[in-house]
Amino acid sequence: MPSNSLSNDALEQLFLSARTHNAWLDKDVTDQQLHQLVDLAKMAPTSANCSPARIHFVKSQAAKLRLKPHLSGNNAEKTMQAPVCAIIGQDMEFYEHLPKLYPHTDAKSWFVGDADKIAETAFRNSTLQGAYLILAARAMGLDCGPMSGFEAAGVDQEFFAGTSIRSNFLCNIGYGDADKLHARSPRFDFSEMAKIL
Repeated sequence: MPSNSLSNDALEQLFLSARTHNAWLDKDVTDQQLHQLVDLAKMAPTSANCSPARIHFVKSQAAKLRLKPHLSGNNAEKTMQAPVCAIIGQDMEFYEHLPKLYPHTDAKSWFVGDADKIAETAFRNSTLQGAYLILAARAMGLDCGPMSGFEAAGVDQEFFAGTSIRSNFLCNIGYGDADKLHARSPRFDFSEMAKIL
């Protein structure tokens, strides 16, 4: 491996030993940690630096109770237990910020009036940013439990009403209870998911 590769311990923490958690220890995630988490995740690439992700960290009990009715199945219980639930949203007017974020050309004009391109770009890049958030959290020693089991229209009405933001997915964040993990599910072999052409 190249000399500047991450250590095996780092790779274990980010990928190989990291797990999706559904049960949480009673240990707080601080506001300072959430600021650091965003400051790390925002540095990873998006197309034309469009950065469409908008994140609401649902942390207080009152905010969790607003979210709870919109969660499916047992997602409600595990989210109420988690220290924080991040709503990863996508700003459907992200292109309005391109003069600031991508100032060397008129990138805003690429999107204005093209609803399909806006939707595709917002979804792809906010999803990427949500994944970066998960890796940043793991790098900071936190655990994650990403979820798609929620009623998006209800979440949007409750948290994003009157804005151009729409929810993409949710991710619980905290310190997972390793004693309540199931065995890791299988993964594909290289030949089942990749080709070198």
